[in-house]
Amino acid sequence: MLMIAAVVSIGLGMKTDGIKKGWYDGASIAFAVIVGVVVTAINDYRQYLQFRILIDEKRNIHVEVIRDGRRPKVSIFDVVVGDVVPLKIGDQIPADGILIPGCSLDIDESSMTGESKIVHKNSREPFLMSGCKVVDGSGTMLVSSVGVNTKWGLLMASTSEDTGEETPLQVYLNGVATFIGSVGLALAAAVLVVLSVRFFTGHTKNLDGRVQFREGNTSAADAINGATKILAVSVATAVVAVPEGLPLAVTLILSFLVKKLLAENALVRRLSACETMGSMTTICTDKTGTLTSNSMTVMEVYVAGQKIDPPDSKSLLSPMLSSLVIEGIARNTTASVFIPEGEGDPVISGSPTEKAIVEWGFKLGMDFDAVRSESSVISVFLFNSEKKKGGVALQLPDSQVHIHWKGAAEIILASCVGYCDANGNLVQMDKDKELLFKNVIEDMAANSLRCIALAYKTYDMDKLPVDEQELAQWPLPEDDLVLLALIGLKNPCHPGVGDAVRTCQNAGIKVRMVTGDNPQTAKAIALECGILSSEEDAVEPNVIEGRVFREYSDSEREDIAEKISVMGRSSPNDKLLLVQALIRRGHVVAVTGDGTNDAPALHEADIGLSMGSQGTQVTKEASDIVLLDDNFSSIPKVVLWGRSIYVNIKKFKQFQLTIIVASVIINAVGAASGGVQLNTVQLLWVNLVMDTLGAWALVTEPPTDNLMRMPPVGRREPLITNILWRNLLFQVAYQVTVLLVLNFRGKSLLGLEHEIPQHANKVKNTLIFNAFVLCQIFNEVNSRKPDELNIFKGILKSHLFIGINAVTLLLQVIIIEFGGKFTSTVRLNWKMWLISVAIAFMSWPLAFIGKFIPVPKSPLHKFFTRRFHRGRRAHG
Repeated sequence: MLMIAAVVSIGLGMKTDGIKKGWYDGASIAFAVIVGVVVTAINDYRQYLQFRILIDEKRNIHVEVIRDGRRPKVSIFDVVVGDVVPLKIGDQIPADGILIPGCSLDIDESSMTGESKIVHKNSREPFLMSGCKVVDGSGTMLVSSVGVNTKWGLLMASTSEDTGEETPLQVYLNGVATFIGSVGLALAAAVLVVLSVRFFTGHTKNLDGRVQFREGNTSAADAINGATKILAVSVATAVVAVPEGLPLAVTLILSFLVKKLLAENALVRRLSACETMGSMTTICTDKTGTLTSNSMTVMEVYVAGQKIDPPDSKSLLSPMLSSLVIEGIARNTTASVFIPEGEGDPVISGSPTEKAIVEWGFKLGMDFDAVRSESSVISVFLFNSEKKKGGVALQLPDSQVHIHWKGAAEIILASCVGYCDANGNLVQMDKDKELLFKNVIEDMAANSLRCIALAYKTYDMDKLPVDEQELAQWPLPEDDLVLLALIGLKNPCHPGVGDAVRTCQNAGIKVRMVTGDNPQTAKAIALECGILSSEEDAVEPNVIEGRVFREYSDSEREDIAEKISVMGRSSPNDKLLLVQALIRRGHVVAVTGDGTNDAPALHEADIGLSMGSQGTQVTKEASDIVLLDDNFSSIPKVVLWGRSIYVNIKKFKQFQLTIIVASVIINAVGAASGGVQLNTVQLLWVNLVMDTLGAWALVTEPPTDNLMRMPPVGRREPLITNILWRNLLFQVAYQVTVLLVLNFRGKSLLGLEHEIPQHANKVKNTLIFNAFVLCQIFNEVNSRKPDELNIFKGILKSHLFIGINAVTLLLQVIIIEFGGKFTSTVRLNWKMWLISVAIAFMSWPLAFIGKFIPVPKSPLHKFFTRRFHRGRRAHG
């Protein structure tokens, strides 16, 4: 509409005022519109590029491949035909291929076939498709097709990823913008009607006092030209009144936030999580790999009922016992070992626990490849997070069958009927010895060691299933075991975890450890990290076992969940039950996880955080944010930036709504009284300052540490608060009062009574326009700290804020001094500039005084709050 008005204005202006001057008004409108469109397009393009980077990062999955005997991690884009890819539970298959060896490999092919049935893969059904997920077992795949030559690639080539996700905050602000825009459009329509009535009834005058329209005397061209100018002013009023900058501000801050979080080792997969992080009230975190590092070391070992000191000493192990222990280490493991040529150390790949135990085996003199070649695998039971143990059945050359088990010490011990003495002989387990081993396990746990047990049993070859299908379904015997060793592994805390936990607690976020480890081990780590403040706190229900928690009723679980700080020996379902109970209590819950079985809890939580290094692909897809460094210390940084969204959006809302309300009131009153109105170009310039430069300046301000000393906003916190309404109304009242006083009494106050009326009016109107824009620059500074008295705190650190406001001020000077032809303004002398600055400057002390005035909630408070939470519910 503005461009049409500009074209009409150019045509009529050139006809009435001549070619040299007639194009000024229309060209000014067109130029202002083009500048606004170009700047908005640049913003949108920058945001598009940011999200392209995000999408590329999300697709850049790193997988393990076997090359030259090693297991490097490479980008999924670097996998080539002929690569050998090991697969384990939770992996997403990166390419099409053929299964080479595999153990109980079950694949979820629903993403390709649409059928939820789990497909078992073996030598008869060896074909694997990219995009499918490993739900059980393990195996090794030979890559046969990559990229667009895979079935998944052909499917994805015909589709595009949807990047138009709207967050709850965007939904809410769109609602706010629609409501305010409707009111603004109504006022713009009223301005149109009033100006039209005044014009066609002969009440509108030029600056020289001549009536613009006289019935019967004014030409049709002049009448159309006057009506076009009225339409342009009304449309410009509507443009300013519609706060399209509110959703734009969210877009700017989200794109800015994604980039900043990526620099903090946090990859955002779902944008809604950015703002939800600011509302987080509790976090349920893993221990291993999140609070503690991914490197483990064997610190204590008990073999044959006595402690081995140092742990790698072979003097107390008989050849028989040493052989059994080494056999259990080498065969009952998912780790892989690369032995370099020459005298280099073995390169071990696998989980931290597996790597530590295999390293201990090498110190005992293990020849990894030789031990594995001496037996063949009959059946494998991979480690299960429910049973907390894994096993393997081996056939030895002399037709003996050994079944080795490894897992949580107290669970393995419960299945043992004896142990091996120093000579390798079987000794029956009596109550005294069982109590001794239990005390050893508890002592290790109390010293924050993770206790793993190795056990085995012999089995009759004749009892093995003969049929291959029966053998695949044969459950490994897990009773009547013989204890071989108790191994205590040290998993030190990540540096800085204690400080990160304290930061979260100071921010009102309760940190809860949920782990599958022994409760004593979990308690020791919790005390070290600061999750538990003292031994006196380490009692039930602060510290609880998963089996105890799951036995409570739903209502009891809700009450207990509030008090839990540490949950040990928890299953994935226990974590899910805890999350559900906390959400029902009104908490905004974050969950960390790295295993496939954590996916339900991650999906159920308000914010799911998966591990970038140790997390499975299934876990990453169920999460909202991926912690690339697997470190809890990254979480407070994510929370800090999440909270900054609300703070910065509040700043921008106060700034923008102040301009909208003030400009609409000034124009409406001016139209009704025949006084000042900001013309089309001036209104569009104000709109540019407000929606683009103002958004950049306020929403990109870096967060302050003070945000982490405030309580979380929770689920029901309104975004438009009574404090915002107070600041807004106080500023609007000041600006409208001062500018209208200048409008009606400006000539006398400014000493312009003796000037030529036309020039005096131009000076007065230019001063009003200049003062109004400068008020917005000063108002932007007021909006930096809407809740604080010191609005200048930290301003010198906000280089972008200072730079943008300096540019805005420079452009305003250029417009006043050199753009008079286009903005209908005149140059101001130093006194007028000083008056403009003084008017704007007075908003600072008045804003300071205004913050002591209590203002009740606005009638619109409930309306906006209701729209916000409706937007949140719409996003689940």
